[in-house]
Amino acid sequence: MKKIFLILAFLASTCVAFASGMDAEAGKKPKKQKDTTGVKTGLNFGPLPAIGYSTDLGWHYGVLSDIYWYGDGSKYPEYVWKANVEVSRYSKGNTVFHTFFDSKYIIPGGIRFSAAASYFLNDTYNFYGFNGNASLYNKEIDKIVKVNLPTGEVPGLGTYIMKRDILRVMTCFQGQFGESNWGWAAGLSYTWFRCGDAKNRGLMDETGGKKNRFNVWEEIPSLYRFYLDNGIIPAAEAAGGHHLELKAGVVYDTRDHENMPSKGTNLEVYFFGSPDILNKRAKADRTSYLKLAIHFKQFFPLVSDKLVFGVHAAYQGTIAGKAPFYSLQSIQSLNMKQINTEGLGSTCTLRGTTSNRFMGDGYAWANMELRWKFVTFDWINQHWALALNPFFDFGGIVQPYRLEAMKEARHNWYAKTDADKTYAEKAFEAQIAALDPNHKAGDYLYSGVKDNVHFGAGMGLHVIMNTNFNISFEFAKCINPFMPGNDGVWGMNVGLNYIF
Repeated sequence: MKKIFLILAFLASTCVAFASGMDAEAGKKPKKQKDTTGVKTGLNFGPLPAIGYSTDLGWHYGVLSDIYWYGDGSKYPEYVWKANVEVSRYSKGNTVFHTFFDSKYIIPGGIRFSAAASYFLNDTYNFYGFNGNASLYNKEIDKIVKVNLPTGEVPGLGTYIMKRDILRVMTCFQGQFGESNWGWAAGLSYTWFRCGDAKNRGLMDETGGKKNRFNVWEEIPSLYRFYLDNGIIPAAEAAGGHHLELKAGVVYDTRDHENMPSKGTNLEVYFFGSPDILNKRAKADRTSYLKLAIHFKQFFPLVSDKLVFGVHAAYQGTIAGKAPFYSLQSIQSLNMKQINTEGLGSTCTLRGTTSNRFMGDGYAWANMELRWKFVTFDWINQHWALALNPFFDFGGIVQPYRLEAMKEARHNWYAKTDADKTYAEKAFEAQIAALDPNHKAGDYLYSGVKDNVHFGAGMGLHVIMNTNFNISFEFAKCINPFMPGNDGVWGMNVGLNYIF
C-alpha cells in the first residue's frame, strides 16, 4: 500500500508542479483586484476539506482539490487543462487515493487526453446479491453492529458487506472527425480487484486484545460467503483478479459547455472489454467479456441559461463472454464526472436507492432534472453561482446475471444436511431464523421474485465556482411502489459535479 500511495502522491505533485511551472513561465502574478471581464486566466485552485456524508459510506473526511489552468483566458469557460487530487476516508471503512488529469490542448491536432490513477480500499463494501429483487433485502440485517441474537450464535451483523479493493489506472483519447460534431474515443485501463470477506472491528468481540469470536474471517455469516459456499460465486473469482480493458467508440456533441451545459446534445456509443490474459485460471473459469455502453444527454434552455431541463438515458450491458461478479458495478464513462462511478443504485445512477442494490449483466436507466441557477456573484476574485436541481431517476436490470445458478443453489440448499453445511452457513441460517420470521436462509440464495423498475427523486444544491468547480449536496428518497423498503429509504451525498 505504501508504494501505491507514493505513486499517487507523485502523480499529484507532478500535476501541481506542472501547473506552477506554467504560471511562472507566463510571468504573471494573480490579480488582486476584482475581475470585471468575466474571463478567468492562469492557474485556479479549488482546495477543499473532504467533509461530507454519504448514506452508503458514512462520514467523509480528508482533502481534495480541483486545479485548473485557463492560460490567457481565450478558451474560458473551458480550461486548458484540469487536475484533481483526493485523499480521504469514510467512517464505514473505505479509503480513497485518487488523481486525475484532463486536457483538450496538450496534444497537437485537437486530441483530448485524460488519465486517472486511483486506489480504493473498501473493507465494508456493500454486496446485496444479484438481480435486484431476485435477492432478498432485509433492513434488519443491513447493519454493522454488535447485537445479542436470541440464539446467541452470532455476536454481530455483517450480512451485506464484503471486502473489495480496487487499484485502477485509466487513459482515454478523443478526437473529432474533421469540423463536424462527431468524434472518436479510445482508451486503455488496468484494474486490479482484490475481494474477500469483510474485515470490520464491529463484527468481532474483543478478548485479550484479539478479535477471536470467529476463528477466521471466513466464518462471518455474510451473503458474499453464502453465495461463495453455494457456488453462485465461483471460487476462481472469489478473490478478485487483474484486468486489462480496452475501449473504443464514437461521440456526438453539440453542448455549449461540458460541465454546466444550457443547451445541446451529447451521444456516446462505445464498446469496452477485457480478454482474461492476466489471471491464472483454467479455461472454463476465464472471464473474458465485451460490453456495449450508450449514453444520451439532452439539455433544453427554458429561461436562457438560468433555468435548464436536462435528461440522461443510458444502457450498459454484456454482449459477449462473461464478466466476473466483482466488475458488475463499474459504470464506464469517457469523461469522469465522479471519482468512482458505480451502480446500479446510489449517487451516480439511481439516487436515493442503496449503493450496489442492483447487480446484473445489463442496466438501463434515466435521470431527469431541472437546473435553476438562482444567483450569481463575484467573491474573492472568483465567479460564483448557486443552483438548485430537483430530479427524478428510474431504471432497472435488463439482463440478469447467473440467475439460473441462483435458482439451482436454492434448490440444492434445502437438500443439504447439517453435516454438509459450513460454520458460516450455519451462522447465516441462525441469523435469518432470529431476524426474519417470513423467510428461510435458502430464500436469500433466490427469492423467486422478478426484478422491476426502481425509482428515486430528490433535490440538490450546487455551489459552482468559475463554471467548472461544482460542489454538490444532494438528498434523494427511494420510491418503490412494487416492494416498498426493498431498495433502501433515502440517500444523501456531498460530492463534486452534476452526475451528467
